Amino acid sequence: MRTSFDVNDMTIHRIVEQEQGFTPVLEFLPGLSREVLDENRSWMEPTALDPETDKLVLCFQSYVVKTPHHTVLVDSCIGNDKTRPTREAWNKKADDHYMRALAAAGVSVDDIDYVMCTHLHVDHVGWNTMKVGDQWRPTFPNARYLIGRKEWDYWKSEPEDPAAPIMSDSVKPILDAGLADLVEADHKLTSEVWLEPTHGHTPGHVSVRISSGGADAVITGDMMHHPCQIARPDWASSFDWNQEQGRATRKAALSRWSNGNYLVIGTHFASPTAGKIVRDGDGYRFAV
Repeated sequence: MRTSFDVNDMTIHRIVEQEQGFTPVLEFLPGLSREVLDENRSWMEPTALDPETDKLVLCFQSYVVKTPHHTVLVDSCIGNDKTRPTREAWNKKADDHYMRALAAAGVSVDDIDYVMCTHLHVDHVGWNTMKVGDQWRPTFPNARYLIGRKEWDYWKSEPEDPAAPIMSDSVKPILDAGLADLVEADHKLTSEVWLEPTHGHTPGHVSVRISSGGADAVITGDMMHHPCQIARPDWASSFDWNQEQGRATRKAALSRWSNGNYLVIGTHFASPTAGKIVRDGDGYRFAV
């Protein structure tokens, strides 16, 4: 399994927490019919679709971006010690797998300068905090956590599920500690790392753009969950806040990211995770 990618003088490291068959494909992509699925099995199985269960294979991972000046974590995955009733595999205690993956990338929690949140869903903010005694404390004490203002404005007004208090255990402690910066959807961290608005999956969803010395990359976040959505951008996820906006966002992003030499790194794409979007007739395909 490839664990890192170079973008000129920067390196992007995968921090894999889990990779598995996740949700039955027809449940995850409700607009997909059995007939169309069967027509596409040949290129989806077995790395993208588990033929035994018909579950999409997804990876739950963060990315560490090492620039000449900063160490940036993009999304913080699932986390430990948090109650997530709908996902048994996410109810983890004293599991050091994620921390060992960080160490393998040559970083500790103290080395992270910025945590960039593509959005505030449960599997992207989990390691924002960790449990110390009976308190949720920031996992990365030296980092500034960059959270989209539009994204936070939406979630802070939504009623919270008491059985899975995601904002209370993974986001609000960051604001309470004074470590959060609420930023615009096109926020530029440096001339080499910035946010790109890709709304639809959530109201303020963003992707992360990386550019250095003529080399370009993008970390998608959840504007698409799976490589099959490159070939079929009309296949919307059941987890999308606004499916129509998500479809429009995907189509526009695919057009942008196919016009050049972009390394496209899917936040939930299973191994090998990264590749190029190339034109294929009237559509696109993922070349790895």
